Amino acid sequence: MSPSQYETYETYEAYGPTAPYAPPPRGGHDAPPTDLHAAETLAYGVHVAPGTYEDTYRPAYETPQVPAPAPAPRADASVGRAEVPDGRSARRRRARSAERSESTMRRLVPQALVVAFLAGGTSAFVAKDKAIELSVDGKPRTLHTFADDVTELLAEEGVRVGAHDVVAPAPGEDLDSGDEVAVRFGRPVRLTLDGQRREVWTTARTVEGALEQLGVRAEGAYLSVSRSLPIGREGLALDVRTERSVTIMADGRARTIRTNAATVREAVQQAGITLRGQDTTSVAPDSFPRDGQTITVLRITGTKEVREELIPFDVERTEDPSLFRGTEVVERAGQEGLRRVTYSLRTVNGVKQKPRRVRTEVVREPRTRLVKVGTKPMPTSVRGADGLNWQGLAACESGGRPGAVDPSGTYGGLYQFDTQTWQSLGGSGRPQDAPAAEQTFRAKKLYVQRGASPWPHCGRRLHG
Repeated sequence: MSPSQYETYETYEAYGPTAPYAPPPRGGHDAPPTDLHAAETLAYGVHVAPGTYEDTYRPAYETPQVPAPAPAPRADASVGRAEVPDGRSARRRRARSAERSESTMRRLVPQALVVAFLAGGTSAFVAKDKAIELSVDGKPRTLHTFADDVTELLAEEGVRVGAHDVVAPAPGEDLDSGDEVAVRFGRPVRLTLDGQRREVWTTARTVEGALEQLGVRAEGAYLSVSRSLPIGREGLALDVRTERSVTIMADGRARTIRTNAATVREAVQQAGITLRGQDTTSVAPDSFPRDGQTITVLRITGTKEVREELIPFDVERTEDPSLFRGTEVVERAGQEGLRRVTYSLRTVNGVKQKPRRVRTEVVREPRTRLVKVGTKPMPTSVRGADGLNWQGLAACESGGRPGAVDPSGTYGGLYQFDTQTWQSLGGSGRPQDAPAAEQTFRAKKLYVQRGASPWPHCGRRLHG
């Protein structure tokens, strides 16, 4: 091996494409350097079909050596000259031969040492070089590298991996010549599976591969895209509706179907059932049908009915200091309002349902009752009448009941006043509506004016 070859190894910089190996020409130091890496390095991403790539790399220790040319015959001055077979000539020839041998040994020993050193350095250099098959996302290529582990190899080749990518062997694992390294990039998939949305990651390169990797049952399923569609690094959105078993109850009959329908309404239609008018289903028609679900079709018929209802009036009370306490006077009578209500009457599968109010219209607003409430203290004493037996008179006239009314409706209260007499004494409203103390007070005033004559049958009780 020449010194020029050794210099070539020391100045080697980067691994790259080279020309096929050719034996070194004869000529010593001016000969071109021997290329140890004869295997072609494919550009990243170029796919080579199995069996079509031939690795032409040959380590230096397997490089065929060209035999050195035989030395040309040297001209000898003695050729053609008759040798003198005497002792001196023989001694001179032996002496010259010994000198040539010693000179040759002096030259060969340093060269042998250099060759041995270079051979050892070459063996160590070749031992670090490795032939590796690198597959990136299913695209393989064969390359040579001095990387010690997978991490260094990926860094050399500019392959960046993230949390969702898969590398086998794992980053950091040692490399040996002949190893295979596979990199599979993760792809985001916005998956809607049977109505449930989520985002997942897959290293599969097609929709079909992603379904297998995610464990999604694709047989009989609806897919929003083709199964053979490639998945790019940016990912895709995928809607999958698996096949489910659904039972439809309609018109007294059960129908069980296998469906990948998106809504209950669609599943009912697939079962050959038509919804008419107000017909609906036991679950929302736009909801997602679940596996094993039973759906009942509701046949609905209905009419409308209008009813008139009274609206109660309010009562507003105001204090009046001119009226005795306990006295109330209706200043304005209240009036009930009127509203018109529309009800929906339905039958579901032949069964009448509770009427449902669907519309309300006010025909007449109610009118509030206004009432005056007395706050004036009620006097209890009337001169000339305080000592009489008013309790006995009340017991005789009304049985002692303040709200008593005679059968004709003309007289009322404890002392059976008629309304005209009651109001002439300062009372308001009807006597039977006034408190008992006020009725007694008005009776005393009446006695002072007319004596016991207003009570012809019971008046004698006042003195008894």
